[in-house]
Amino acid sequence: SGDFRGRPGKRQVTVVSREAWDAACAELGTPVPWTARRANLLVEGLMLGPGLVGRVLRIGVDLALEVTGETAPCERMDEACSGLRQALSSDWRGGVTCRVTAAGRIRVGDPVITD
Repeated sequence: SGDFRGRPGKRQVTVVSREAWDAACAELGTPVPWTARRANLLVEGLMLGPGLVGRVLRIGVDLALEVTGETAPCERMDEACSGLRQALSSDWRGGVTCRVTAAGRIRVGDPVITD
């Protein structure tokens, strides 16, 4: 299994939490669509941080994602909204990178749990 280019790696999927995204937008004082982050998945009810590195996120019935690290916000964030890169820089608000350990289909509203 590889990333979208077919290469194996630690950054096959990126995940951002609704709570962290909302905190960044509150800091900016303006709503920004989470898709501006360019993450693959938005989850709710789970704060993403360094304590999750090496742990597995299970989404829905089959999907398992091993958290491999922090997704560092890049300069493209400021193209979406001035100051967004800085607002995402603290507390892992930019989300996490993951490696797929078990493929599966997911749907909006599927539960997200950590192993």
